[in-house]
Amino acid sequence: MVIWRKSLLGALLLSCVGMVGACGSSSSSPSASASASSSSTSTSTAAPSSSTANPAVAKLVPAALKSKGTLIVAADASYAPNEFIGSDGHTVVGMDADLSKALAAQMGLKASVVNATFDTIIPGLASGKYDMGASSFTDTKAREKVVDFVDYFSAGTSFFTKASGGASITGLADLCGKSVSVESGTTEETDAKGQSVKCKAAGKPAVNVLVFPTQSAANLALSSGRAQISMADSPVAAYQVKQSNGVFKLVGDTYGTAPYGLALPKSANSAPAVLAALKVLESNGTYKSILTKWGIESGAIPASEMKINGAIS
Repeated sequence: MVIWRKSLLGALLLSCVGMVGACGSSSSSPSASASASSSSTSTSTAAPSSSTANPAVAKLVPAALKSKGTLIVAADASYAPNEFIGSDGHTVVGMDADLSKALAAQMGLKASVVNATFDTIIPGLASGKYDMGASSFTDTKAREKVVDFVDYFSAGTSFFTKASGGASITGLADLCGKSVSVESGTTEETDAKGQSVKCKAAGKPAVNVLVFPTQSAANLALSSGRAQISMADSPVAAYQVKQSNGVFKLVGDTYGTAPYGLALPKSANSAPAVLAALKVLESNGTYKSILTKWGIESGAIPASEMKINGAIS
């Protein structure tokens, strides 16, 4: 999540703030918060309509996937507004969930969006458990060795802290000696640990990197005072700050802008169909309307920049 990457509204604000991470509104309103453990098996399923299937896209769908009829999509539902558990307590909702359903419909398939812990998704794709990972994955060269990506969004990494008495930083170099909460398997974890090495090499205190299985847990560490700073993809950090009602604030400069990619098994040869479907959604306005629905004001990339990376030639 850049890798880029739940208790219900009746919970206390502190709990709400802690759980808002990587997921956070009902399927009808991006302002509602929700919660769930990403180790659950919650799903969100949508069936295609014969009127929405695009013949030009459908003919690109591999025979094995077409015969199965359902696109199994994995998302770590703790990263609002991109993917999270809705107000019903079990449905995966958010930008990536809606986009996955729309893509599947263009391909003439059903979509089943499954909640999975972030760092298990790429192994699950490689093993054939999932057909697509739609979970705010930053498209990196290391990941391209394992899966193919269809790039569809652009995000950076942002820092946030407590609004009252929180740490003051500008960028990664200011993390030396501070406690930072991050989600496991994300680029934020990689960056924070990398900065810690640099701090020690410069004779400065190391970064105390606190790694959690979900962004929700990382948020809770910040709100409870265990961590001084948290890091997340720019749309997610902005959403968390907004949902906190003044408990959190953004600090420092956003850095490392990079593309999100829809992750696909290399062996499936499904990337061409997903790319074609994505370009249709961009051209007919569906993609933009999905972002607007979830309060995402920037980050959409034009069709000319949507591409497949990592495919074996």
